[in-house]
Amino acid sequence: VIRPEPCRVCGSRIRFGKTAIKCCQCQLLLHTKCREQCPSLCTPRPHHHAWPREGVLADFAPSAPPLVPALVVQCVTEVERRGLTETGLYRVPGTELLVREWKRKLLRAGGALPALSAVTDIHVVCGVLKDFLRGLKEPLVTFSLHPAFLRAADIPDDAASDTALRHVVSKLPPANRDTLAFLMLHLLRVSHSPDCKMDVLNLSRVFGPTLVGHSTANPTPLTIMEDTPRQCKVVARLLSLPPSFWRGFVETEQENLVPV
Repeated sequence: VIRPEPCRVCGSRIRFGKTAIKCCQCQLLLHTKCREQCPSLCTPRPHHHAWPREGVLADFAPSAPPLVPALVVQCVTEVERRGLTETGLYRVPGTELLVREWKRKLLRAGGALPALSAVTDIHVVCGVLKDFLRGLKEPLVTFSLHPAFLRAADIPDDAASDTALRHVVSKLPPANRDTLAFLMLHLLRVSHSPDCKMDVLNLSRVFGPTLVGHSTANPTPLTIMEDTPRQCKVVARLLSLPPSFWRGFVETEQENLVPV
């Protein structure tokens, strides 16, 4: 396993470097120890469907701008309410079982989300947000614009790189653009918190694979290795853009960003 994914039989994550079994027809993935419990019949389905309730970001976005999914707004709001004094925010993992349970609960709830104040460990809330973004059918920067983001971040001149990135961000689908702006403003606030000890470099390492991902749903192991440092570079460059740029996408209808 190169990229950690959940076992379709027991639900626990199969970790990096572990041996797993995969069906060559339906792409079902499972622990070797779960082989006996594997269903005998399979239905072909795309490899990137980790959970049936997941889709592209627009599937979760509200109808009124800014087009940021309620799940993202609620997680960010809760993290900023009581997590900005936590060391290692987004780097320290939450309990995997609780992350899975709360993500499932939030997705099942649809629009009327349960209060995250019931989650004792704020790292679990961080885990839910990361897991939601990581489980989308395509990353936030989209498959089609992925190469353009990498090229823009690779431009050596900072001013030229910033201009190119602004241009590519403006090409994103509205829901992806608004959500990216909302998350960048949030991550900047995290980076400015001395208690969190999560500067832009640390945050870019955590969120590079999650937000930027790859240009295809099924990257090769070589592509994964080559993309990883460039993913981090993209997020670091995005976080270097001024907050006023990002606020322009979400502040026009800021009153709509209220957790349900």
